[in-house]
Amino acid sequence: MFSISIAFRTSLALLAAFCIFSARGAVQPDARTIIGNSVAANQRDWNAAPKYDYFEQEGIRGHTKTQEVLMILGSPYYKLVKVNGEPLSPEQQKMEQDKLEHAISQRRAESPSDRAKRVADYEKDRKRDHVLMEQLTKAFTFQFVGEGRKNSRDVYVLRGIPVQGYQPPNMEAQVLTGMEGQLWIDKQTFQWVEVTAKVIHPVSIEGFLARVEPGTHFELEKMPVANGIWLPKSFTMKSHSKILFLFGHDKQEEDSYFGYRKADRQLLSGK
Repeated sequence: MFSISIAFRTSLALLAAFCIFSARGAVQPDARTIIGNSVAANQRDWNAAPKYDYFEQEGIRGHTKTQEVLMILGSPYYKLVKVNGEPLSPEQQKMEQDKLEHAISQRRAESPSDRAKRVADYEKDRKRDHVLMEQLTKAFTFQFVGEGRKNSRDVYVLRGIPVQGYQPPNMEAQVLTGMEGQLWIDKQTFQWVEVTAKVIHPVSIEGFLARVEPGTHFELEKMPVANGIWLPKSFTMKSHSKILFLFGHDKQEEDSYFGYRKADRQLLSGK
Protein backbone atom coordinates (compact mmCIF):
# COMPACT_ATOMS: atom_id res chain seq x y z
CA MET A 1 0.00 0.00 0.00
CA PHE A 2 2.25 2.83 1.23
CA SER A 3 5.12 3.17 3.70
CA ILE A 4 4.00 3.41 7.32
CA SER A 5 6.23 5.41 9.67
CA ILE A 6 6.68 4.59 13.35
CA ALA A 7 4.62 7.66 14.19
CA PHE A 8 1.82 6.52 11.88
CA ARG A 9 1.88 3.06 13.43
CA THR A 10 1.28 4.85 16.70
CA SER A 11 -1.62 6.59 15.03
CA LEU A 12 -3.02 3.24 13.99
CA ALA A 13 -2.68 1.95 17.50
CA LEU A 14 -4.53 4.95 18.89
CA LEU A 15 -7.01 4.69 16.06
CA ALA A 16 -7.78 1.14 17.06
CA ALA A 17 -8.09 2.15 20.68
CA PHE A 18 -10.32 5.16 20.29
CA CYS A 19 -12.63 3.42 17.84
CA ILE A 20 -14.47 2.24 20.92
CA PHE A 21 -15.41 5.71 22.06
CA SER A 22 -18.31 8.03 21.35
CA ALA A 23 -20.49 10.27 23.48
CA ARG A 24 -23.59 8.75 21.88
CA GLY A 25 -25.84 5.83 22.61
CA ALA A 26 -24.54 4.68 26.01
CA VAL A 27 -26.48 1.62 27.11
CA GLN A 28 -25.38 1.65 30.75
CA PRO A 29 -25.87 4.51 33.23
CA ASP A 30 -22.16 4.72 34.05
CA ALA A 31 -20.84 4.29 30.51
CA ARG A 32 -20.15 8.01 30.05
CA THR A 33 -18.14 8.08 33.26
CA ILE A 34 -16.10 5.04 32.17
CA ILE A 35 -15.39 6.61 28.79
CA GLY A 36 -14.57 10.04 30.22
CA ASN A 37 -12.16 8.64 32.81
CA SER A 38 -10.51 6.43 30.19
CA VAL A 39 -10.01 9.33 27.79
CA ALA A 40 -8.48 11.39 30.60
CA ALA A 41 -6.11 8.54 31.52
CA ASN A 42 -5.04 8.17 27.91
CA GLN A 43 -4.38 11.90 27.64
CA ARG A 44 -2.07 11.73 30.66
CA ASP A 45 -0.20 8.84 29.03
CA TRP A 46 0.05 10.73 25.76
CA ASN A 47 1.49 13.80 27.46
CA ALA A 48 4.01 11.72 29.44
CA ALA A 49 5.24 9.51 26.58
CA PRO A 50 7.98 11.88 25.27
CA LYS A 51 9.65 11.79 28.69
CA TYR A 52 10.45 8.07 28.44
CA ASP A 53 13.17 6.05 26.74
CA TYR A 54 12.42 2.42 25.87
CA PHE A 55 13.22 -0.55 23.63
CA GLU A 56 11.15 -1.42 20.58
CA GLN A 57 11.23 -4.75 18.75
CA GLU A 58 9.74 -4.68 15.28
CA GLY A 59 8.82 -7.96 13.63
CA ILE A 60 7.98 -8.24 9.94
CA ARG A 61 7.64 -11.56 8.11
CA GLY A 62 9.75 -13.52 10.57
CA HIS A 63 12.53 -10.94 10.83
CA THR A 64 12.99 -8.77 13.93
CA LYS A 65 14.89 -5.60 14.69
CA THR A 66 15.33 -4.30 18.24
CA GLN A 67 16.11 -0.63 18.78
CA GLU A 68 16.73 1.49 21.84
CA VAL A 69 14.58 4.60 21.50
CA LEU A 70 16.18 7.62 23.18
CA MET A 71 14.61 11.06 23.52
CA ILE A 72 17.34 13.55 22.63
CA LEU A 73 16.67 17.28 22.63
CA GLY A 74 13.05 17.12 21.64
CA SER A 75 12.79 14.12 19.32
CA PRO A 76 13.56 10.37 19.39
CA TYR A 77 16.76 8.70 18.21
CA TYR A 78 16.76 4.99 17.27
CA LYS A 79 19.84 2.96 18.17
CA LEU A 80 20.00 -0.57 16.75
CA VAL A 81 20.82 -3.20 19.41
CA LYS A 82 19.68 -6.58 18.01
CA VAL A 83 18.79 -8.23 14.69
CA ASN A 84 16.64 -11.38 14.72
CA GLY A 85 17.13 -11.63 18.48
CA GLU A 86 20.93 -11.69 18.23
CA PRO A 87 23.06 -8.92 19.79
CA LEU A 88 25.23 -6.93 17.42
CA SER A 89 28.89 -7.84 17.08
CA PRO A 90 31.36 -5.74 19.12
CA GLU A 91 32.28 -3.88 15.93
CA GLN A 92 28.63 -3.13 15.13
CA GLN A 93 27.97 -2.06 18.72
CA LYS A 94 30.84 0.40 18.55
CA MET A 95 29.55 1.70 15.23
CA GLU A 96 26.06 2.24 16.69
CA GLN A 97 27.50 3.94 19.79
CA ASP A 98 29.63 6.22 17.59
CA LYS A 99 26.53 7.11 15.55
CA LEU A 100 24.64 7.91 18.75
CA GLU A 101 27.39 10.15 20.08
CA HIS A 102 27.63 11.89 16.73
CA ALA A 103 23.88 12.49 16.72
CA ILE A 104 24.03 13.95 20.24
CA SER A 105 26.87 16.27 19.22
CA GLN A 106 25.02 17.32 16.09
CA ARG A 107 21.84 18.10 17.97
CA ARG A 108 23.68 20.06 20.64
CA ALA A 109 25.44 22.12 17.98
CA GLU A 110 22.48 22.73 15.67
CA SER A 111 21.13 26.22 15.13
CA PRO A 112 17.93 27.28 16.89
CA SER A 113 16.08 27.20 13.55
CA ASP A 114 17.32 23.68 12.69
CA ARG A 115 16.35 22.39 16.13
CA ALA A 116 12.96 24.02 15.90
CA LYS A 117 12.35 22.36 12.51
CA ARG A 118 13.41 18.90 13.76
CA VAL A 119 11.25 19.12 16.87
CA ALA A 120 8.35 20.56 14.85
CA ASP A 121 8.45 17.54 12.50
CA TYR A 122 8.17 15.21 15.49
CA GLU A 123 5.43 17.27 17.12
CA LYS A 124 3.54 17.43 13.83
CA ASP A 125 3.14 13.64 13.92
CA ARG A 126 2.00 13.79 17.54
CA LYS A 127 -0.50 16.53 16.80
CA ARG A 128 -1.82 14.53 13.84
CA ASP A 129 -2.41 11.63 16.19
CA HIS A 130 -4.22 13.96 18.60
CA VAL A 131 -6.54 15.07 15.80
CA LEU A 132 -7.27 11.39 15.18
CA MET A 133 -8.24 10.97 18.82
CA GLU A 134 -10.63 13.89 18.58
CA GLN A 135 -12.19 12.49 15.40
CA LEU A 136 -12.59 9.00 16.77
CA THR A 137 -14.99 10.22 19.42
CA LYS A 138 -17.17 11.47 16.57
CA ALA A 139 -16.71 8.48 14.27
CA PHE A 140 -17.90 5.71 16.60
CA THR A 141 -20.68 4.81 18.96
CA PHE A 142 -20.19 2.31 21.77
CA GLN A 143 -21.99 -0.45 23.59
CA PHE A 144 -21.29 -1.55 27.15
CA VAL A 145 -20.75 -5.32 26.88
CA GLY A 146 -20.06 -6.15 30.52
CA GLU A 147 -17.25 -6.88 32.98
CA GLY A 148 -14.51 -9.51 33.04
CA ARG A 149 -10.81 -10.30 33.48
CA LYS A 150 -8.02 -9.47 31.03
CA ASN A 151 -4.28 -9.88 31.63
CA SER A 152 -4.95 -10.36 35.37
CA ARG A 153 -6.94 -7.11 35.58
CA ASP A 154 -10.62 -6.56 36.34
CA VAL A 155 -12.01 -4.79 33.29
CA TYR A 156 -15.01 -3.16 31.68
CA VAL A 157 -15.66 -4.44 28.16
CA LEU A 158 -16.95 -2.12 25.43
CA ARG A 159 -17.67 -2.65 21.78
CA GLY A 160 -17.43 0.12 19.17
CA ILE A 161 -19.20 0.44 15.82
CA PRO A 162 -18.89 3.21 13.20
CA VAL A 163 -21.42 6.02 13.05
CA GLN A 164 -23.35 5.97 9.79
CA GLY A 165 -22.70 9.04 7.66
CA TYR A 166 -19.49 10.08 9.45
CA GLN A 167 -17.41 12.35 7.20
CA PRO A 168 -13.64 12.08 7.90
CA PRO A 169 -11.79 15.42 7.70
CA ASN A 170 -8.45 14.03 6.47
CA MET A 171 -6.78 11.00 4.91
CA GLU A 172 -5.75 9.35 8.18
CA ALA A 173 -9.31 9.33 9.49
CA GLN A 174 -10.76 7.67 6.39
CA VAL A 175 -10.08 4.14 7.65
CA LEU A 176 -12.40 4.82 10.60
CA THR A 177 -15.41 4.53 8.35
CA GLY A 178 -14.87 0.78 7.88
CA MET A 179 -13.79 -0.39 11.36
CA GLU A 180 -15.28 -1.92 14.48
CA GLY A 181 -13.56 -3.04 17.65
CA GLN A 182 -13.54 -4.01 21.30
CA LEU A 183 -11.84 -2.44 24.30
CA TRP A 184 -10.99 -3.79 27.77
CA ILE A 185 -10.70 -0.93 30.32
CA ASP A 186 -9.07 -1.49 33.71
CA LYS A 187 -11.75 -0.95 36.39
CA GLN A 188 -9.33 0.54 38.91
CA THR A 189 -7.33 2.97 36.74
CA PHE A 190 -9.57 3.28 33.64
CA GLN A 191 -6.48 2.49 31.56
CA TRP A 192 -6.67 0.44 28.37
CA VAL A 193 -5.58 -3.15 28.97
CA GLU A 194 -6.20 -4.35 25.42
CA VAL A 195 -7.84 -3.10 22.24
CA THR A 196 -8.72 -5.00 19.09
CA ALA A 197 -10.11 -3.49 15.89
CA LYS A 198 -10.79 -4.79 12.42
CA VAL A 199 -11.85 -3.45 9.04
CA ILE A 200 -15.33 -4.76 8.24
CA HIS A 201 -15.79 -3.28 4.76
CA PRO A 202 -13.40 -1.84 2.14
CA VAL A 203 -12.15 1.74 2.59
CA SER A 204 -10.56 3.70 -0.25
CA ILE A 205 -7.68 5.93 0.83
CA GLU A 206 -7.91 9.32 -0.83
CA GLY A 207 -4.60 10.55 -2.21
CA PHE A 208 -3.41 6.97 -2.77
CA LEU A 209 -4.64 4.57 -5.41
CA ALA A 210 -5.23 2.03 -2.67
CA ARG A 211 -8.02 0.43 -0.69
CA VAL A 212 -7.91 -1.16 2.77
CA GLU A 213 -9.77 -4.47 2.67
CA PRO A 214 -11.57 -6.65 5.27
CA GLY A 215 -9.03 -8.89 6.94
CA THR A 216 -7.06 -5.89 8.19
CA HIS A 217 -6.73 -6.24 11.96
CA PHE A 218 -5.08 -4.19 14.71
CA GLU A 219 -4.38 -5.18 18.31
CA LEU A 220 -2.88 -2.99 21.05
CA GLU A 221 -1.86 -3.93 24.60
CA LYS A 222 -0.76 -1.41 27.22
CA MET A 223 1.02 -1.86 30.55
CA PRO A 224 1.71 0.22 33.66
CA VAL A 225 5.06 2.00 33.60
CA ALA A 226 5.24 4.35 36.60
CA ASN A 227 3.18 6.88 38.57
CA GLY A 228 -0.11 5.85 37.01
CA ILE A 229 1.24 6.08 33.44
CA TRP A 230 0.54 3.21 31.02
CA LEU A 231 2.36 2.90 27.70
CA PRO A 232 2.23 0.38 24.81
CA LYS A 233 3.32 -3.19 25.48
CA SER A 234 2.60 -4.65 22.04
CA PHE A 235 1.04 -3.71 18.74
CA THR A 236 0.05 -6.23 16.09
CA MET A 237 -1.11 -5.32 12.61
CA LYS A 238 -2.27 -7.60 9.83
CA SER A 239 -3.19 -5.55 6.80
CA HIS A 240 -4.80 -6.48 3.51
CA SER A 241 -5.00 -3.84 0.81
CA LYS A 242 -5.22 -3.40 -2.91
CA ILE A 243 -2.88 -1.06 -4.77
CA LEU A 244 -4.44 0.60 -7.80
CA PHE A 245 -7.61 -1.15 -6.48
CA LEU A 246 -6.42 -4.29 -8.27
CA PHE A 247 -3.14 -5.76 -7.02
CA GLY A 248 -3.27 -7.41 -3.60
CA HIS A 249 -0.80 -6.42 -0.88
CA ASP A 250 -0.61 -8.18 2.50
CA LYS A 251 1.51 -7.13 5.45
CA GLN A 252 1.90 -8.52 8.93
CA GLU A 253 3.77 -6.78 11.71
CA GLU A 254 4.29 -7.56 15.40
CA ASP A 255 5.92 -4.91 17.58
CA SER A 256 6.71 -5.07 21.28
CA TYR A 257 7.85 -2.36 23.70
CA PHE A 258 9.75 -2.82 26.96
CA GLY A 259 12.39 -1.38 29.27
CA TYR A 260 10.63 1.94 29.83
CA ARG A 261 12.54 4.40 31.99
CA LYS A 262 12.63 8.16 32.42
CA ALA A 263 14.76 9.82 29.74
CA ASP A 264 18.10 11.39 30.67
CA ARG A 265 17.37 14.96 31.79
CA GLN A 266 20.52 16.30 30.18
CA LEU A 267 19.61 14.75 26.85
CA LEU A 268 16.04 16.04 27.14
CA SER A 269 17.10 19.63 27.81
CA GLY A 270 20.64 19.82 26.44
CA LYS A 271 21.88 21.29 29.73
